[in-house]
Amino acid sequence: MNLKKYTYSPVWNILLITLGSTLFSLGAKGIIVHHNFITGGIYGTALLLFYKTQWLSPGIWYLLLNLPLFAIGWFFISRRFFFYSLYGVMALTATSELISLDFGIQEQLYAAVAGGILCGSGVGIVLRSLGSGGGLDIIAVILNQKFNLGFGKLYLIFNAVLFSFVIAYYDADIFIASVILVFITSVSLENILGLFNQRKVIFIVSDQSEEIADVLVHDLHQGATFLKGRGVYSGNDKLLLMAITNNIQMKRVEEAVFKIDPKALFIVENSFTVIGSSFGARKVY
Repeated sequence: MNLKKYTYSPVWNILLITLGSTLFSLGAKGIIVHHNFITGGIYGTALLLFYKTQWLSPGIWYLLLNLPLFAIGWFFISRRFFFYSLYGVMALTATSELISLDFGIQEQLYAAVAGGILCGSGVGIVLRSLGSGGGLDIIAVILNQKFNLGFGKLYLIFNAVLFSFVIAYYDADIFIASVILVFITSVSLENILGLFNQRKVIFIVSDQSEEIADVLVHDLHQGATFLKGRGVYSGNDKLLLMAITNNIQMKRVEEAVFKIDPKALFIVENSFTVIGSSFGARKVY
């Protein structure tokens, strides 16, 4: 089974959703509810309703709030996304109902940091699948697909609005800790989504480009592409080399380049995602 088929297999996607939902519920039920924090997003709205009404439970409130959002996922994304997300909501609801523990973190700041890491990592793992955990994830996927808006950025915007409505109901300490929690959740989410996707794009300007390319391909097994260029000052035609690699391989490429041409120009740029060829398939929901 090749990587693309494995990534699109139901077993892999269900595993990611189950693992992510469990991790999120561990953070929510093991840390957050014991400090009355607001997590943000639709689950944060569910927590707020639970805190204020003491009706039902956060998991059941979350399930009810998701019902209208699923219609959006059905019509604007795909049927596959809908069913995976339906499983995601059920998994999150089930784990939230089944998990009952307290990690015993007393300090609010520590609790906000730990809860943010657990919840953000959980959401990030779920969103690496072809589904979601429901709630704000559905809107986030649509906006990311249509406008390339980052998942973490949408969470920050939504939560800023949510917090503006609840600021009067909480004392300053809990409110600030909740803000820290939401920020760390968003950062953890973005980092999990970017895990294994980040690459280094290298541009090499040298009069010995062909010799460098030969070493890259045959000695380092590193792919590269020639780009035609012309020096502005000299007016001479040049062959520029472009290569895409990771952090470890980048240092090997750097050493090989300057061993051949100490006067080479070596330019490195960060790339969040590289799609195509041997780097990875485009994600289609």
